Amino acid sequence: MWSPPSLWTVANASISGETTAGGRSRFAAALAQFKPKVVILELGANDGLRGLPVVHMQDNLTAMIKLAKANRARVLLVGMRMPPNYGPVYTRDFEQAFVTLAKQQKVALLPFLLEPIAGQRDAFQADGLHPIAAMQSKLLDHIYPSLAPLLK
Repeated sequence: MWSPPSLWTVANASISGETTAGGRSRFAAALAQFKPKVVILELGANDGLRGLPVVHMQDNLTAMIKLAKANRARVLLVGMRMPPNYGPVYTRDFEQAFVTLAKQQKVALLPFLLEPIAGQRDAFQADGLHPIAAMQSKLLDHIYPSLAPLLK
């Protein structure tokens, strides 16, 4: 299991249930407050669960990536996948948005945060969406290979 080097401080600026629009509205202030060298940008799932237009999510994520880069922060974009509730086109476009955005903005990408636990029902809370606390170490182990190069 990975443990962070003592020279790194982690600030969690997330708000449960937030969309990319909400994140974007708070992002400049968070950058000013924390002055991060690395930003892990994991937003968009709530946009997808609400069926919001994928293009709006992309615009919001693009703005945040550009602002992070302007503040000299390296970015890891963490993608998500949607259940098929909104149909195959929306599901595909949602997933592809993260890949496209990472290529366009030249940032690191972890395509799917929940990859190591996605098929395990007991890895999630009763809502079926949020991982239980015991899965956090698995998710960290999954993220770390994509994050490690940005920490150098």
